[in-house]
Amino acid sequence: MKTLNCQDDDIKYWLALLRIEGIGCLTFASLIEEHSPEEIFAATENELLSWDIKKNLVEAILNFDWSLVDYDLQWLSQPNNDVLKITHPMYPDALKEIYDPPPLLFIRGNPQILVYPQIAIVGSRNPSALGNKTAFDFAFELSKYGFAITSGLALGIDSTAHQGTLSAAGFTIAVAGTGLDRVYPSSNKDLALEIVNTGAMVSELPPGTLAKGSNFPRRNRIISGLCQGLLVVEAAQKSGSLITARMALEQNREVFAIPGSIYSPLSRGCNAMIKEGAKLVESPQDIIEELSQYKQRISSLRAEPEQSLLDLEQQTLLNLVMFNPTSIDDLVESSSKSVDSITSQLLMLEIQGYVEAVAGGCYIRIK
Repeated sequence: MKTLNCQDDDIKYWLALLRIEGIGCLTFASLIEEHSPEEIFAATENELLSWDIKKNLVEAILNFDWSLVDYDLQWLSQPNNDVLKITHPMYPDALKEIYDPPPLLFIRGNPQILVYPQIAIVGSRNPSALGNKTAFDFAFELSKYGFAITSGLALGIDSTAHQGTLSAAGFTIAVAGTGLDRVYPSSNKDLALEIVNTGAMVSELPPGTLAKGSNFPRRNRIISGLCQGLLVVEAAQKSGSLITARMALEQNREVFAIPGSIYSPLSRGCNAMIKEGAKLVESPQDIIEELSQYKQRISSLRAEPEQSLLDLEQQTLLNLVMFNPTSIDDLVESSSKSVDSITSQLLMLEIQGYVEAVAGGCYIRIK
């Protein structure tokens, strides 16, 4: 798959700003409200201080080690690797809604999978045989219906949910707590490769980032932020899965839980979530009925399977072409691409039946 953002003139500045210690998601968002990352790195010390940027961050900006970005760009130049800026049209709308969305989302695999309605499945790293079967069956049936299944690639329920989706030839998304140039846990390397080949792995962390305890709670907010509904299969009363479920509730996502025996430690977390407002479910159909508002969107996406043949750059341009006449000048302005680049891409989209040339040098989208 062809990469897109690593060819943008300003992507290296976004990557640099992300790597500065002390600039988290909220600070990053605040900085780019007024100034682009490129402007920030081009500014003088006095200018940066006048923009109310803290002195320690000003020093970090002025003395940034650009070799770190070289590593990022090298990773992005490899097949199937990409990154989405929060300002990009294909950045998931659901993720933008959370309190602290990642300014950049690194991707291995097919970014277009992110447009599908998603159900996250989480649970114990040491599930029972029944818990594993439940996670597999729910993932299989929900992905057959058309939902993308999102989880965290952890051992246990996460891995089983990914495997259930792959067995159904569905789309699964793994949210990593490391950079995407590595797999954690390493025992899931083969599973990660299967996911990349048919779905996507995503992370807010730049390449080279090692597994660290504090990364995983932050990873969990992305799992819940990407989804429309979250299912907890088995979870102890104090577990990461319950943290993810509570994040989902805070993000106004639908939360579902599988009930279990009052005597089982692995059921206590799910039973507690049901007490707190999660919906008790006994079959995948319970979730499908609860999220029936996404049926039309799923049907629409399924009706255009050839859409997956577009690379990210073509899909981005297609998103800018309206169902009423759109001029090339408008597309150049919206995309910041050259006339030659826009024209050649429009020709390919026209050949593939996505757009049609009309009078006045304009194009309309026809599907």
